[in-house]
Amino acid sequence: MSDNSLRKLVIKSFANRDFTGEDPTRQFATPINPESFSQTYKVNVDTQTGHGNQGSEARYKSTAPEELRLEFILDGTKTMEGYGGDNKEYINKPVHDQLADLKKCVYNMDGNIHRPRFLIVHWGSEIDFRCVLSNLELNFSLFEPDGKPLRVKVNATFLAHKSREEIQAESRLSSPDLTHYRAVKQGDRLDLMTWSIYNDPNYFLQVAKVNALTTIRKIKPGNELYFPPFDKNEA
Repeated sequence: MSDNSLRKLVIKSFANRDFTGEDPTRQFATPINPESFSQTYKVNVDTQTGHGNQGSEARYKSTAPEELRLEFILDGTKTMEGYGGDNKEYINKPVHDQLADLKKCVYNMDGNIHRPRFLIVHWGSEIDFRCVLSNLELNFSLFEPDGKPLRVKVNATFLAHKSREEIQAESRLSSPDLTHYRAVKQGDRLDLMTWSIYNDPNYFLQVAKVNALTTIRKIKPGNELYFPPFDKNEA
């Protein structure tokens, strides 16, 4: 039998890029579910036209991160039926405090990681989105006589977040014209790692230089090496 009970949209907050280090005290559940949500998928192309030419070839450059946009209301009028769901605290919670809870989850700087936290937006079976916040727009309406807001419409935009390893695994990128990062494993050699990226071992001195390696004979397992694009004439 299917479960048709009302489920609130929940935003979970994490300290780490791999979505570990969750802080339940920062979790935010929308008191009333979104009015709408939208998803945007964008492919970046180069359409530059040469001088004297008509039209252009749309050449693929990159695929932008998926974007999720949510619209929902935070209310302090105590007149919205079902507001807060099982969390009765929200019925009497001022809009200012509700906003503080939202910002603590998605926007505020975490001093331990020196940035806002990583997020998972989850709603039923339709949304399970690993992301970071890119934009938070607040539109206030309805006010008490002293100017305190009684209602705010929230427009929040999130960008999908994936690790470099996930991106490379999905794209299966091995082109020497792209930037690569590789974790050093036991037994790895710099010349062989360079060969696997550029199909040419002669770049290993440049790789050692950009990674500030003091020796090319012993590279420490666990370190991450940076392999930038090189001009073939530099080898």
